[in-house]
Amino acid sequence: MTGAAIPRSVGGPRLEAADSLDYFPTPPWATRALFAEILGTKAFRDLDVEEPACGEGHMAYVLQEVFGTVRASDVFDHGYRLGGDFALRDFLEPEAWDGIARPDWIITNPPFGTKLLAFMRRALARARTGVAIYMPTVKLDGINRHRVVYGSQPPHTIAQFVERAPCHKGRWEPDGGTFTSYCWVIWRLDRAVRDPVVKWIRPCRSRLTYSRDIELFGWPAESGEPLAEAL
Repeated sequence: MTGAAIPRSVGGPRLEAADSLDYFPTPPWATRALFAEILGTKAFRDLDVEEPACGEGHMAYVLQEVFGTVRASDVFDHGYRLGGDFALRDFLEPEAWDGIARPDWIITNPPFGTKLLAFMRRALARARTGVAIYMPTVKLDGINRHRVVYGSQPPHTIAQFVERAPCHKGRWEPDGGTFTSYCWVIWRLDRAVRDPVVKWIRPCRSRLTYSRDIELFGWPAESGEPLAEAL
């Protein structure tokens, strides 16, 4: 339809092939919200963080604003844009981490398919102080996830986005939308937890999206390229 606006929201389930890299970059503002709305920033400057599914660096880029040291890795080289400490490494392969010091925190947007549970378990075993995982809210259920992780090692905080924080396949769409809701699930390994605290992340997309984010990672709508699939 000539002249019609291109829809920016995509619905439907996410169905990835078994060998898919499952690469859906995190909007930079969604990572910034973890600290601006939930954790604060002051306690992290002297700590180090690992981002083991870093892609092009959308999340590591924001973590550099908060942590003293950021170590980024991925099982595939998507074209990491930040320079610095990047390694091609499989997070789920124990031998790949021999001799590498455990980080204070692990913060990541892992594959949401069959590898999600393994990512959670590996992060909780490897981090020294905390883990924060960005995931669809629907991943809070599941008998197996509760049996293996949520029931035996409950998170400290579940932080639910009030507005949608869309992930598009293969790239970040600054103006994109989605029907899927997301949350941050946060473990504080230095604290005893019985029941998680539930918090809401108030609307902050416009406030926490910076022009430099779009200059580095944005995909212009006028490019003529087809829209990426959104989760």
